[in-house]
Amino acid sequence: MSFASFSEFIAMGTHGPYVWSCYAITLAVLALNVALPVLARRRYLQDEARRLRREENK
Repeated sequence: MSFASFSEFIAMGTHGPYVWSCYAITLAVLALNVALPVLARRRYLQDEARRLRREENK
């Protein structure tokens, strides 16, 4: 794999859009696999704290 210039590397012949879109989709899925559980945990902890405060005030 050798390219004469950086623009040829980006274009990858005629396969550039396919290759780079695959990389983008993969990175997006990996980011969601990290972000969604973190957000769900944060939401769970907030809900539990709210529930405990409500029970203490009864």
